[in-house]
Amino acid sequence: MRQFNTTGLCVPEKHYMVDLSGRLEQIKTMVDRGDYFTINRGRQYGKTTTLRELHKRLNAEYICIRISFEGIGDEPFEAPEVFCRTFMELVQDALEISSLAEDAGYIASWLDASVSSFMALGRHITKLCKDRKLVLMIDEVDKSSNYRIYINFLGMLRDKYQRRRDSVATFHSVIFAGVYDIKNIKMKIIQQGVYSPTTTEGTVYNSPWNIAADYKVDMSFNPEDIVAMLNEYEGDYHTGMDSTAIAREIHGYSGGYPFLVSRICKLIDEDLDKKWTLAGVQEAVRLVLDEQNTLFDDMIKNLEMYSDLYQFIYELLIVGEKKLNSVQDTVVNRALMFCFLKRQDNKQVVIHNRIFEIVISKYMLTKDAREKKEKRVIGILKQDVVRDGRFDMELALRKFAKHYRELFNEDDLAFLERQGKMLFLSYIAPLLNGDGFYHIESQLSDLRRMDIVVDYNREQFIIELKIWHGEAGHEAAYDQLAGYLRSKGAKQGYLVTFDLRKSANRDPREDWVNLGDLCLFDVVL
Repeated sequence: MRQFNTTGLCVPEKHYMVDLSGRLEQIKTMVDRGDYFTINRGRQYGKTTTLRELHKRLNAEYICIRISFEGIGDEPFEAPEVFCRTFMELVQDALEISSLAEDAGYIASWLDASVSSFMALGRHITKLCKDRKLVLMIDEVDKSSNYRIYINFLGMLRDKYQRRRDSVATFHSVIFAGVYDIKNIKMKIIQQGVYSPTTTEGTVYNSPWNIAADYKVDMSFNPEDIVAMLNEYEGDYHTGMDSTAIAREIHGYSGGYPFLVSRICKLIDEDLDKKWTLAGVQEAVRLVLDEQNTLFDDMIKNLEMYSDLYQFIYELLIVGEKKLNSVQDTVVNRALMFCFLKRQDNKQVVIHNRIFEIVISKYMLTKDAREKKEKRVIGILKQDVVRDGRFDMELALRKFAKHYRELFNEDDLAFLERQGKMLFLSYIAPLLNGDGFYHIESQLSDLRRMDIVVDYNREQFIIELKIWHGEAGHEAAYDQLAGYLRSKGAKQGYLVTFDLRKSANRDPREDWVNLGDLCLFDVVL
């Protein structure tokens, strides 16, 4: 039987996979045109699997050279002659499993000891590409820590691409795969010529890959993709699942991020005794959130490395600032490159998926608690608000309101205006730990409101956090929350409002409000 795979290459004969044929056909169209391009997506986004399947698709028409820079170390990137020799050896290895596998003489001719510069390598490529349609694929192109030599290699390929119109033979198409968009590499090179990501001397903007075509193929999985994969699984195991409902639920949490989709499915299949229900999806998500994996590790590493990226995500996710998708904004481009964000139709950007929202907000909560000394609402225990396995959200909010009013005064208003939402999140998170989780609906959040969905033991609680903007604004918040509840098929919701006026003007309240067929628990602090 096949299985779901989340480690390394996916193979259709061994693993349950989304059908890639439509995507491969789009990529093949680019290859047929002779495009040079980069498949740049976040970690574990299926790039290597896509290259492998593309290699199989193209083999009938092209001589495909599929190589990887992963695992070769930094030595080839220190000197041109070492890089050239390593590249030629990698090409030889790839040709031995290509359609030219029987042409030993041609394969041997690729390694030429006299090639010790990029100019010589360019001439060598021209000679060996003559009258042949070669497609070069390089995976993990961003593995090197020294880009100086690599930039020269790109420059050589660009020069040959531009001279194709003069009948200079070269690769028919070149495809790179990696996280970083090579077309817009920004390098910092110190005077000695050694790359360092921390130096500020000798900043160089170099675009040797400005010949690259735009890669617009959507590699995320939509609900229909997931349904088709689950139906293949169902054909083997006959679990009786509602594959359409399960696929929508998985997509709702993962946003179609390939690793997350496969990880949820794998956990349900292997760790949750094939519990293919909506509750099973929720349990699998909780397991994903509790584990350490390379995707989350890489996410946190990048947030730590780029302080401007951290601040941008903090303002978007926690503070609720709207962020535009500006092509000139290097922080936006970096966040999109890492797949932290996705574009909205209204040209705004939001966090890519709910699981990322949970992971990032939890990390930011922990970091704030460790580094900042502001007051926090603490002292409430999980057993105070959990009764017979059920979370008492009304009681939790009443306790929050009580401790909040005891702890904060008018001297804290400036802090609360920006940090009130973080204050609430830092209160609720420990109460859910182990049996539940929350996510922030970043598509709906702004400076005036934030929508939080709490999942706990098969129950879901919808909470809107808001800053007081007058009685009319409060009535509008009722309507906003009511509309959101109806869209989610819920009958009950919770509204928490931070009233930041002077104490004499405040009107604290903790009441249930009926709005037709809906009930709202209204807390004004």
